[in-house]
Amino acid sequence: MDIAECAEPGSLPEAVRLVPTVDAGRLLTELAQVTDRVWDKQRIYDASGVGAAADIDWRVLALRSPGGDVDRTDPGGPGPVDFAPTPALERMPYMREILAGIPAPLNAVRLMALGPGASSIEHRDPKYSLQRGLVRLHIPVVTNPNALLILDGVTHQWQPGEFWFGDFSRPHQVQNHGTTTRIHAVIDALVTPELIALLPQPWRDQLVASNVLVNRQSMPAIADLTPWLPYSIKVPRALTDFTHDTPLELTADVACMRIETAAGLIRLIDGEGRSFALVHLGENEFRFAGWSEQRTIQLRSDSAVLRVRHGGRMVHAQTVPVAGPAME
Repeated sequence: MDIAECAEPGSLPEAVRLVPTVDAGRLLTELAQVTDRVWDKQRIYDASGVGAAADIDWRVLALRSPGGDVDRTDPGGPGPVDFAPTPALERMPYMREILAGIPAPLNAVRLMALGPGASSIEHRDPKYSLQRGLVRLHIPVVTNPNALLILDGVTHQWQPGEFWFGDFSRPHQVQNHGTTTRIHAVIDALVTPELIALLPQPWRDQLVASNVLVNRQSMPAIADLTPWLPYSIKVPRALTDFTHDTPLELTADVACMRIETAAGLIRLIDGEGRSFALVHLGENEFRFAGWSEQRTIQLRSDSAVLRVRHGGRMVHAQTVPVAGPAME
């Protein structure tokens, strides 16, 4: 089947259980190692950065976060550092084992506790879509018969030991009508062929026939590969607007952006001065840390190649010349 003929993933069911299972008892035992203090409330993350805290009893312990900051209860996104384990994860060896077994780059990993009587509003998380190559996985740790997830109109009651993918770009809400706290491990990951292999066979077949963005595994960024950095390029300002899948056509709305190496990282600094760490994919092509291959930049000595994908389709590719040395 030609990629252009692939169906959009919205035709797939709203959720599917992954083949692996986990030891619910071991996870519950480890939970006691990290409940010696009250977790902070969940916070949102948007284009302006870390936002408001939840106005319900919805608390978070970060296990992976930007820079490994245990105080980041938000899911994070593209920014100056990549995601890394927090000190809390060091206290949970079995959880580290589970995460190491997920064959995909991981972004945020959080333990999320929904208190008795708490319910979220119905909402969407558009970032986590198969077309963008970003997914959210759940491992229930503690639940009760009255703790519900309503996802695209379907009520779910996932149980400890199960491992689930849900399409949270669709309308959803969580409700805890019980008398005990419901805790899930929530794992943000990039779609890879190896991750798809953890799904039941019928789902694998459907994904092959769907317009899904499949990412490559990350590679170390070696500074010697880009000895000509730093430099500046003029690119569409929309390159660092991750809230929209904006085509990166070279119009009047361009900005001079700097690309440099610092502290072992390659970073892009946009026209507003925001810094974004870049993750190497091979052949000097990079995605943004905290994002997928939905947009990438390939660095050359005299130019850069911008690429934008929608699912498995390349929808835009553009070569821009080096504008000059790095901006002062």
